[in-house]
Amino acid sequence: MGKPLDPQQSHRITLPEAAEKARAHRQGGPARAGDAGAFNAQAIKDVLAQPGCVGLRYYKGSGKEGSDTMILVGVNESGDDMTEGVLLQVPFLCPPYCSNSNSLNT
Repeated sequence: MGKPLDPQQSHRITLPEAAEKARAHRQGGPARAGDAGAFNAQAIKDVLAQPGCVGLRYYKGSGKEGSDTMILVGVNESGDDMTEGVLLQVPFLCPPYCSNSNSLNT
């Protein structure tokens, strides 16, 4: 059995805090495809709409060529991964699917 997620945790962060964390990661080594990525909203909604889903968990992964990816899975009330449900991987890696310059990526 997993550890249940705290439904009171907001996960919010200010832009300055987020920018500092992203900058610290970039300064830790060379930027690589997969350091950032994007998911379509409908894909996220599909995971969250599963009966019993109370949150998301991510796993870092590697593709055949060693490229990084992010895997998302729903989490149930018990804190367990919903591995029989919808699983996602980040299809839009940055680069090339990057935002214009902002405080999170420059």
